[in-house]
This record gives sequence, structure tokens and C-alpha cells, in this order.
Amino acid sequence: MQRKTAKTASILMSLTMLAGLLAGCGSNNNEKNNETSNAAVTEGNTNTNAANADANKDAAAEDTSPITFSMFAEDPNPNWNNMQDDVSKVITEKTGVTLDAEFAVGDPAQKVALIATSGEYPDIISAKGDIGKLVDAGAVIDLTDLIDKYAPNIKKVLGDYLVRAKYTNEDQAIYAIPTWAAADEQRFVAGGGFELQHRVVKEAGYPEIRTVKDYEAVIKSYLEKHPTDENGNKNIGVSLNADDWHMYISVTNPAVATTGGSDDGEYFINQDTHEAIYHFRRPEEKEYFRWLNHMNDIGLLDKESFVQKYDQYKAKVATGRVLGLIDQDWDYNDGQQALKTAGKFDQTYGHYPVTMSKDIKEASFWPTGFMGGYGISISSTNPDPVRTIKFLDYLASDEFQVLNNWGVEGKHYNVVDGKRVVPQEVQDRINNDNTAFTKESGINFYWNMMVHYGDGAKDPSGNYYTKNFPEQLVLGYSDVEKETLAAYKATTWKDLFPKEDEFKVKAYGAAWNISIPGEDEVSILGTKMRDITWKRIPEAILAKPADFDKIWDAYMADLDKAGVKKMEEGYTKYVKDRVELWSAK
Repeated sequence: MQRKTAKTASILMSLTMLAGLLAGCGSNNNEKNNETSNAAVTEGNTNTNAANADANKDAAAEDTSPITFSMFAEDPNPNWNNMQDDVSKVITEKTGVTLDAEFAVGDPAQKVALIATSGEYPDIISAKGDIGKLVDAGAVIDLTDLIDKYAPNIKKVLGDYLVRAKYTNEDQAIYAIPTWAAADEQRFVAGGGFELQHRVVKEAGYPEIRTVKDYEAVIKSYLEKHPTDENGNKNIGVSLNADDWHMYISVTNPAVATTGGSDDGEYFINQDTHEAIYHFRRPEEKEYFRWLNHMNDIGLLDKESFVQKYDQYKAKVATGRVLGLIDQDWDYNDGQQALKTAGKFDQTYGHYPVTMSKDIKEASFWPTGFMGGYGISISSTNPDPVRTIKFLDYLASDEFQVLNNWGVEGKHYNVVDGKRVVPQEVQDRINNDNTAFTKESGINFYWNMMVHYGDGAKDPSGNYYTKNFPEQLVLGYSDVEKETLAAYKATTWKDLFPKEDEFKVKAYGAAWNISIPGEDEVSILGTKMRDITWKRIPEAILAKPADFDKIWDAYMADLDKAGVKKMEEGYTKYVKDRVELWSAK
């Protein structure tokens, strides 16, 4: 730690000198739970923020000469158009910046590990939970001073939440600007839960879909009547996406959701004591995987779930043969968009709050407050950190937040009587030709690269920053989707789920975005547990029902032998440390 701190201090000294030189040369670019305190902070800082914003607007314009920054991001972006889209062209026009971007393919953690050991770092890095590897290697710099001096928009959006960007209690540097979390968010989109095609629930008479047994029953009934599609190809009950890290999303995370837990990654956190346990060790979750074993046994689970690749999974969804999914919409959206383009709207999906029993609340909307955590970093080999932070600050500006979410005024939206309105022909393309439209427009390409406000937050004009508010969401629904929602007496899918005020805000945000130093034993043990889990869970699901308990017991024994309790103790400390850090004034 001393070596890393010394290196960081050296870098900061160089940055300070560089900043002074550049200034001399005139060359420079998931909840809304603390609303009251944010309003107070905003009011108290209005004059200062306005003055800083005006000053920085002029400063940001000092250098818009062409410059290219290399970038690596852990999240994939299959529609990235090398900044030839409409939104990106405005970025380059306003800032001079072009990104030579690489997005993760395969295991992103492995890629970040290679970057960390190579000594050759991209200028901008989005490493999510693997940031610790880069910090340990001295590959990223402390952004605290750069933000303070050159990023008024970032400071305005984050306000008091900036403390949540600090790395740890011991090392309070800001190595990543939080870009996955949204400020002042009120979530309206239910993109998870369990999915069913609209034709399936319609044929069943729109029954209540609250438990795994309800979900199973409608799929079974439909398959009995329609074992094949119109071309004689077999319809599939439920398909899971278990390719690499997608295993978390489609296979293991639902075990927590169906048993009443909130999304805390691989852990279940006691909300009173903040004690962490590896969530698979909860007896309730064993019963969820037993249910998947049962689904496999009776032929309702896709036999290829644990061997198909991600592209194969999406292609299978695109055929319309998969009646049910257990996933997040962003994970299967490419397949669903293909169905929309083909006009097969009854074969697209609705979202249902499925749990093991009716007495369990599905916790998709359990509020986290502003989470901090995952974000954008500047590497220690970046040739111009000041220009980079000013570029990132432009992305946090009101101007760009509207551009990223709505597109170019006059082309993607108009302002009518003071309200942003999407023309019908543009909305039709968004609904029915979304992949091509996204590549051309670049809308929402930058949401996880930029500090931003969340759904439900309004800009100074009184319009929402994002399009994810009820009135606009409904415009994106097909007639078939609206028919399904109306049958359930709902306007949006969120209406079917338990609401935020039914849960207590989590003091640590979400445990999945707590950064663990790469050399820490918790991180090393976590990799061991993952490898055991990814081997044993598929084995248990695909086994004969009579063998399920034997395999599960062996799985628990493997975890115990590998040191799961020591890992839990270590992770508990990180959770408690975050609560302490975020409570600091």
C-alpha cells in the first residue's frame, strides 16, 4: 500500500505541475431517497455552482482541437459505431475528443487483470468491480483534485454523494467517478423478474403469475397445446443464459430474488447487523435450485441452457420459440428486438414478480440510495488527464445528459409547448427497428461513461432528463404489450412489483459494487467459490431429482472446505466499513 500511495502522490504532483502549465498556455475537456438533503445542498450551493459552471464552460472551450483517447470498458456495447453516430459526432464537435474504444468480449475480469500486469494502460478505463487490480498496479490515478479543479458539472450532479466515490476507509482516494449509479433516481422500469411471452399468458386467460408454480403452470399448459411452432420446430419452455458472467444474471441471481433477498451480488446481507453470507448457503435458495431441477426433469427447461453461447441464446430468443426467460431485458434485448422487427409482438415478453411463495416480496425495487461504486477511471499513463476530466465533465453537463437520453433536437425529438416530444416516425423506429436506430443515433451509448441524473429527475426546463417515465414508457409499448398490461390492471410493468416504500433503504447501497482490493483474501476466495458454484449449480439442476440432495450436500462441503466462512467474515468487514465511510460527514 505504501508503494502505491507513493506512486499516486508522485503522479498527482506531476498533474499539478501539468495543470499549471496548461493553464498558463491557455490550453485545456438503480433511487430518490435523500431528496430532502439533496435539495438543501443544491440550494446552499446554487450561486457557487452557477458561477463555477459559467467559468468552466468558458474553460472547457479553450481547447477543442482533435484528440483521441483510448478506452476499455468491461460492459459490452455491440451497437458501438466508432463514434460515427449522431450523438458521438456532437461530442467530438463540442470537445474535440474521439474515443478509440474497446468493449469487453469474454471474461472482462481476465482482460482487466491482463491490463493491470501489462504496464500499458488505456487512457480511460471502466473496470467495474475489478478496479482493485488497477489500483494495486498503480494503473489509475486519484481523481480528487482533478474533479475539484476542473469538473463543476460532476460536482453539481453528485453533491454530497461524492463521498461515496472514495475507495476505502484507509485509502480515501477517488479512483473511479461513479457512473453506473444515478443521482436523484426514481425508478420506473421493471426490466427483470421472470419473463413470459404475451401469447402464453393470453391463452391461459391472464392468470396471476406470482409464484414459480404459477409460472410453471402456464408454460406447461401452453407447451401441451403447442409443442412446436408453425414450422414444426420444438417450442422451448424456459431457456437460461449461463455463458460466462451471464450465469450471475440468468441462473444464480434469481435464487436471491425469488427468496426475498435484495440484489447484493454473491452475498445476502442482514439489514440489521450487516453480516454477509455467501447467498447460496441459505436453505431457501436450495429450494429454488430444486425447482429448476424439477423443471429440467419434466422437460420444461432448455437442455442447451448450460452449453449454449450468448449469441446462440439471443438467436434462440429471436426465433420466438422460447416461451419463458429468467433474465434482465438488456441481456436478451437483441433477440427481442428481432421479434419486434419481424412484427411478432405476441412473442415478446412481459415481466412478473415471481417468488417461491406468495408470502415473499420480490425485491427488484428495494432502494439502494446513491450507490457510488462502479465508474470511470483515468490511467496513470494518460497523456492529458486535465483534458480527459474536462471531457468527462462535459458528459455530466445538462446539455449532454439531454443529448445522450433524447438525441439531437430537431432530428430525434422536438420541443412542443416547452415539452420534449419524440416524433411518431422516430418512435416507430425505436419500437420496431431499435438496433439499427441505436447504431445510427448513439442514444444512450454513454450512460455508463457519464455521471448522470436518474429516471424521474427533471432538468431546469422542467422536462425529465431520461425517457424512462410512465407517459413516455407507454409510447414504447406495442398494442399487444398494452393489452397484456391492461388485463392485469396495470399501466407499466412496475405496477405489478412491490414498491420502494415497502423496503428500508440499504445503508451500504448494493454490496455487489463494493470494490475489493485485488490482492485481498476475500477476492481470492471469491474466485474459488465462483468456480465451485459454476460447476456444482449446473450439476445439481441437471441431475436426477433423487440425486439432487446428495449433489447439494457435496456443494456445501466444497464451499466449507474452500474457506467460505473466512470469505464471509472478510466481506462483512467491507460492508460495515462502507456503512461507516458513507455515514461520515
